[in-house]
Amino acid sequence: MTLLDASRIALIIATPPLVIVVAQHAPRWWRTLADRVEERRPVEPRPYGLPIEQLAADLRRLLRLHGELTASARPALCAHRVWAVEAAIGARAIEAAIALGVPQPRPDGVGLLTRTQLSALLTELAAAGLVLPARTCPFTPDGRI
Repeated sequence: MTLLDASRIALIIATPPLVIVVAQHAPRWWRTLADRVEERRPVEPRPYGLPIEQLAADLRRLLRLHGELTASARPALCAHRVWAVEAAIGARAIEAAIALGVPQPRPDGVGLLTRTQLSALLTELAAAGLVLPARTCPFTPDGRI
């Protein structure tokens, strides 16, 4: 038996285990390779928060709801709802201010804006180009932004 014959026999014996090992580890190697390629790609910038169009639509809807609640004949029965809507308006107004780069006031200890702060913030948002209803609610003395 020559050296060439011995190497052929060794290759025939070693091939099935090598194929099995490669078949078992190939998915992990492929995943590792894909992860490395993904890490080298530049990260695309992602927006912070909701789109400004959705923030504006939410603000308009909440301001309309606030106006309806304050104009209703039963203010004592829906006072807690008015408070909740004002809190939601404040949260959306702060998100819109962050999105537009408008300086926003600091909320109080509970995390709510006062009516004067909310009125000033809505006025600044309207001045920055956010489309809000002309007569929003009694946040301003004359009911206008």
